[in-house]
Amino acid sequence: MGCNIIKEKVSAVRKFFIKDEDIKDGIVRIYGDDAHHIKDVLRLKIGTNLVVSNGVKQYNASIFSIESTSVLLKIVDEFHQIVESTINVTLFQGLPKSNKMDLIVQKSTEIGIKKIVPVETEFSVIKVKEKSIGNKINRWNKISQEASKQSGRLTVPEVLEPVSFDIAVNYIYDFDLCIIPYEREFNVRLKDVLKENHDAKNICIFIGPEGGFSDHEVAMATKNGAVPVTLGPRILRTETAGIVAGSIILYELGDLG
Repeated sequence: MGCNIIKEKVSAVRKFFIKDEDIKDGIVRIYGDDAHHIKDVLRLKIGTNLVVSNGVKQYNASIFSIESTSVLLKIVDEFHQIVESTINVTLFQGLPKSNKMDLIVQKSTEIGIKKIVPVETEFSVIKVKEKSIGNKINRWNKISQEASKQSGRLTVPEVLEPVSFDIAVNYIYDFDLCIIPYEREFNVRLKDVLKENHDAKNICIFIGPEGGFSDHEVAMATKNGAVPVTLGPRILRTETAGIVAGSIILYELGDLG
């Protein structure tokens, strides 16, 4: 019952993420885009209650001063809520076309994925060296932050700098388990692999862009320890596959469901 009360409390109050240095003597200073959002977009007033998180702790806080470039809040109390999964899932996402990455970042954040690494693959249209890639990374991280606020997460999944596939596969060794959904794999089901690796805590998923991975890339990932799996009889879009795979993993080993 206590947990339900906290959930209602969090959902009714707007949430903002802060850094440790933003808290001093029980006072929280919010500045930049968040301060602008509070003052000029939401038009919140002194006395309004907010939730703030530094990625480790969450606090109930109340606005007591609105300044020209910042908003000051007084911490009312600290509260605890288990919102982060004990399973750390990292998504290595082949760079897709158009704005599909926006959706991938948003939904991956909502379901509980901890980190997202864009990957340039053989069939990627977007390339790491594009001039606009820096702007894209900034946008993806803002989407991650907004999705974290909306879903009540304690931390914000980071969207890292894009890497080449050759570099990405070298990170496989850092994980307890790495899966790579592959349309030519018909027998090895993700569910069965998870049952065999039920103690895995750090897991990565490799998802190809439109057109999937090349045979060479799959062979390369497999050589480095990735397990090719099928997600079912239907071929999923790149913007769907990672969310489905992540959901299955967090259902079987984590906190979904």
